[in-house]
Amino acid sequence: MSDQEQHQHCTNKFIELANQLKAENIDPSLVSGALMTASGIYATYVAAGNSGALEPSGVDKIVTVYRRTLEHYQKVKKAQLTEGGEE
Repeated sequence: MSDQEQHQHCTNKFIELANQLKAENIDPSLVSGALMTASGIYATYVAAGNSGALEPSGVDKIVTVYRRTLEHYQKVKKAQLTEGGEE
């Protein structure tokens, strides 16, 4: 499986979990916030290990990656909507 395929697989698993939580009548904004928190915790682990923490420059680097990812997804989503397709 390619990196892109693994990325999509992981993304789909997180969406599946989020939908399960929503089905448990948990507010989607709380689910989204929890996913963001978990992502931040995991990003810190990847960058600094279990016993480390990020300096402000490390936080800035992760925020930049999040921003690029969100901007990319918005471009893809807008293109899908323009083409009449949905994800």
